[in-house]
Amino acid sequence: MSSFTWRSALRICVLLLVSSLILVPLAATILGGFKTDGELRAEPFGLPEVWRTQFYGEILIDPQFWRYLWNSLVISLLTVALTLILGSMAAYAFAQATFFGSRFLFSYLLLGLMFPFAAAIMPLFLTVRDLGILDTPWGVILPQVAFGLAFSIMFFRTFFKQMPPELFEAARVDGCGYIRFYFYFTLPLSTPILATIAVFVFVQSWNNYLLPLIMLNDRAGYTWTLGAMDYRGEYISSWNRTLAFMTMTLTPAVVFFIAAQKYIVAGLTGGSVKG
Repeated sequence: MSSFTWRSALRICVLLLVSSLILVPLAATILGGFKTDGELRAEPFGLPEVWRTQFYGEILIDPQFWRYLWNSLVISLLTVALTLILGSMAAYAFAQATFFGSRFLFSYLLLGLMFPFAAAIMPLFLTVRDLGILDTPWGVILPQVAFGLAFSIMFFRTFFKQMPPELFEAARVDGCGYIRFYFYFTLPLSTPILATIAVFVFVQSWNNYLLPLIMLNDRAGYTWTLGAMDYRGEYISSWNRTLAFMTMTLTPAVVFFIAAQKYIVAGLTGGSVKG
């Protein structure tokens, strides 16, 4: 059993520091929903003198709040589903099939990782308008999928490359082709990387603000990020209501992340060691 060294102590201190940078603002946001405006100004990081639940209660009985969550959930889940399907299929082709120009095409797709999203807002808006899907969920979903494919294909391909080639050779001897092998062997064995990419894509889509702001005009189709802006405009002087709203809307993403945490660790360690 290894002894406790200064390296271990330094690692623990760094982890505690990084954790505090995340947990302290999150705790202040949650506690802020139980405080009055005066307590927020006097003790923003302290515990409330009286735990007031009316701000959370007002949000929970507001049908507009649930509409914002539903719109965000639909957009995020569809983005995740399309990204996983298209990204895994493309990466499977790059990992298992050999064809002319595969390396060039893969490198070309990876250029999307270096392309700034904000620089594409204007041509993206014009394209979505010409397709007739402006002010609809698809006007947000499809661009998110397009910008998430490069990331997902890179991780999928690395993971698929590490699968034992003997497995495919044995399946091919039994008459299993590329498509059947993909559905019956590759996907069932890829649960860690599927969960990893699903969480990253879901959280990114759930917290996306700029794209819904450009593509959505009807208040009935607002995501929670636009709903927070609208809610903040309605209660501009009530920070406790705003913090309670932020806490309630961030909860689904946090729960989703915690539920898939073990798969995320397995996917990152199993799919990003070798190139």
